[in-house]
Amino acid sequence: MAENTGSFLGTGWSFPPSFSKANESVKMVSDTRDIEESIHLILSTIPGERVMQPEFGCDLKRLTFEIDDSTLIAAFEHLIYHALLNFEPRVNYIGTSIIDRQQLDGVLYLQINFSIITTNTRHNIVFPFYLQGEGTNVPV
Repeated sequence: MAENTGSFLGTGWSFPPSFSKANESVKMVSDTRDIEESIHLILSTIPGERVMQPEFGCDLKRLTFEIDDSTLIAAFEHLIYHALLNFEPRVNYIGTSIIDRQQLDGVLYLQINFSIITTNTRHNIVFPFYLQGEGTNVPV
């Protein structure tokens, strides 16, 4: 088990789940790392993927083949804001910005800024968004 299981920000399984051979247990994460992994999980899940929670997730995949312009950034803002509002109650969403564009590889790196409600500290994570479908291995 994790050393910090009494964390007031939460403790949960690491994502992706991994196991420790030493103590024969699931590796756990706590505090800010738990929140970051939760946000990554929310943004990576397409609504409808979870049978018992069909609303869970963020429909970023529908933006896959969109043109990289200000409309796309506004769409990211809207989708991420609502996903975090509904599924991550420990944070206040501040904003999203594109920090790197690798257009030949079809990747946008999104910086998602948030503050943790309990501690009122600001954090951000970088989330890679693939503009091309996952099944494309065709060189550009």
